[in-house]
Amino acid sequence: MKKFKIAQIKSSIKRPEKQKRTLHALGLRKLNRPVVVEGSPQLLGMIDKVKHLLSIEEVQA
Repeated sequence: MKKFKIAQIKSSIKRPEKQKRTLHALGLRKLNRPVVVEGSPQLLGMIDKVKHLLSIEEVQA
């Protein structure tokens, strides 16, 4: 599976509760702290829901 390096670049303040929970479930706790996740269909769907708040890079493993 592909791996992705994601980082939250925009604040979750004034965002719907579902988006806040999705960011937390992705492992994003603070701004600009990258997390490497595997590209499973579930995680890709979660990333797609909050892509306007994220920076996404594909990582060569």
